[in-house]
Amino acid sequence: MSKTVLITGGAGFIGSHLADELLEKGYNVRALDNLSEQVHGKNCVRPEYLNEEVELIVGDVRDPEAVKKALKGVDAVYHYAALVGVGQSMYQIREYTDVNNNGTAVLLEALVNNPVEKLIVASSMSIYGEGLYKTSEGRIMPGLDRKLEQLKKSDWEVRDENGDVLTPYPTPETKKPSLASIYALSKYDQERMCLLIGQAYNIPTVALRFFNVYGTNQALSNPYTGVLAIFASRLLNGNAPMIFEDGRQHRDFVSVHDIAQASRLALETEAAKYEAFNVGSGNAYTVLEIAEKMARVLGKEDLEVEISGKYRVGDIRHCFADISKAKEILNYQPSISLEEGLVELASWLEGQTAVDNVAHARNELVTRGLTV
Repeated sequence: MSKTVLITGGAGFIGSHLADELLEKGYNVRALDNLSEQVHGKNCVRPEYLNEEVELIVGDVRDPEAVKKALKGVDAVYHYAALVGVGQSMYQIREYTDVNNNGTAVLLEALVNNPVEKLIVASSMSIYGEGLYKTSEGRIMPGLDRKLEQLKKSDWEVRDENGDVLTPYPTPETKKPSLASIYALSKYDQERMCLLIGQAYNIPTVALRFFNVYGTNQALSNPYTGVLAIFASRLLNGNAPMIFEDGRQHRDFVSVHDIAQASRLALETEAAKYEAFNVGSGNAYTVLEIAEKMARVLGKEDLEVEISGKYRVGDIRHCFADISKAKEILNYQPSISLEEGLVELASWLEGQTAVDNVAHARNELVTRGLTV
C-alpha cells in the first residue's frame, strides 16, 4: 500500500516540485497551504502548477484544527511552510516569528499526539551567517561580522583580525550558526525544534539546509523570494536587476529539481535520521554573474545591472555549500547544471506575468534605516 505524505506549504514553489517527485515515485501526497497573498496573489485559488493528484487542504499551519485534519492518515511529514525573506523579516518581526516558530510548535504538538514515521524540515543556509573562509596561511576560519564603519566605506569583503581579506571557502554543516536576521533565527528555531522533539518522541527527523533555490513555479511578484525570481520579475517588466553591495558576493544556486531529489532521499534514507544536511549545487557564483546570465537567457542584455553600492542589514558576504555529507549519506547528486536550469526557467517565464514590487520592497528597507 502506498504511503501518504503531508507537505506543509505544499502549494508553494518547493512544495509543488516535491509533490511531483513523490507522486512519480508512487507516494500519495497531501498539501496543507494557506495560499498566502504574498506568494499566490489576491485571488487565492489552487495554483495551476500544483499536480491534480495532490490533495490540497487550504489552512494555516498555526491552526491546530487544520493541522490535525491534515495529519489524519499520514505516514510522513515535510514541514516546508514558512515566511521567506531576510529583509522583510527585519521589520515584520512578529509575523515571521508567528508563522515560522509558532506554526512549527503547533505542528509538533500535533505530532506528539500522532507520531509519524519520518519528519523532514526545511532549514536554510541563512543560519550560517557568513560562510567559512581561508586565511593567506591556509587556515580555515568562520567569517567575522563586517563592521558598520567598514561598510559605510564600501569595503565589502570579510577580513581577519589583522585587516587582511579572507578567501571564501565551502561551508559544511559543522560550521557554528551565526544568525544575522529574524528569518535566519526563525529557520534555526524550526530546525532545532523539529530535531529536539523528534528525538524526544522517537520521530525520525531530518533537517535540510537549502541554499539559493531557483526554478519554475516561483512567485515572481513576491519581492522577498529567491534572487533569481526577483531578477526575472525586473527583467520581464523591462527593468534592470538591482543588486546590493558590488554584486561580487558568492552564493550557491541550486535547481528546485535537485532540492526535490534531496528531499525524497531524506525520507527514504534510514541513516539520515536526526541529521542536518546542506542541499546546494556545490558551486559558487557571484550575484552579478547570475543577474547577467538571467538577462542573457531572456534576451535582455541591454538592461545593465543596477549596482546599489548599499548594504542591506542581515545580509552576509559569501556563503556556499559543502555538500559532501549529503552525497555520502543521502547519495545526493545534483543533476541540473546552472545553464540547464536557466534555460528551463527562461522557457517557463515566456508565459508568465509579474508585478515588479522590488523597488517598493527596497524602499521599505530604506525608510526603516535597514540599508547602509
